[in-house]
Amino acid sequence: MPTTREKPGKGTYKCTKCGTTVHLDDNTDTLPPCPKCNGTNFVRIS
Repeated sequence: MPTTREKPGKGTYKCTKCGTTVHLDDNTDTLPPCPKCNGTNFVRIS
């Protein structure tokens, strides 16, 4: 399960707390905290 500050790679990630999605455009992008609830755990959805 990817968490904030990791670099999990390109794709779309869903916050496990509220369901908000975050999209990373590059493999070097760092996963931010959820912009809606500040959650830190995500699942990859695409």
